[in-house]
Amino acid sequence: MASRLTAKPAEKRPLLGTQTIIVAAVAVFVAAGLFYYFHKAPQPAPQLPLTPEARAYVPNLKLSDVDMNASESYFKQVIVEINGKISNAGERNLNEVEIYCVFYDTYGQLVLRKRVPIVSPRMGGLKPGETKSFRLPFDELPDSWNHQMPQLVIAGIKFS
Repeated sequence: MASRLTAKPAEKRPLLGTQTIIVAAVAVFVAAGLFYYFHKAPQPAPQLPLTPEARAYVPNLKLSDVDMNASESYFKQVIVEINGKISNAGERNLNEVEIYCVFYDTYGQLVLRKRVPIVSPRMGGLKPGETKSFRLPFDELPDSWNHQMPQLVIAGIKFS
């Protein structure tokens, strides 16, 4: 007696298996995240303008006791700090004051210009006749910097 082998019909596999669908979904999700990251990057905070009114008020702002020191961070990074005081000799309340710190190399060429706030609403603004301290840490100064005090220039004022 001859035995008959009966063949089972071949199982049909779906063209796209669940693993393929998961990989494709993850790839689409990653691509969408990268697109969002590179095209919707946060916009920088708006800068205060130096309006003609603010420009006329600049002589009433006095910087004093400005000094600079360097220290090394825990991660062996040099941090340069500029400390000083700003006084309001005028008659108006100030909500914000920003300055440019302009760093040069040994040849007098500009190597970095950084705009930083020295008076903000968080510190309570600056009233007429008032003096407040400021501290400006810098950790990204270029190697070509001449290690001299930067030029400090009033960049913007916002009145209360």
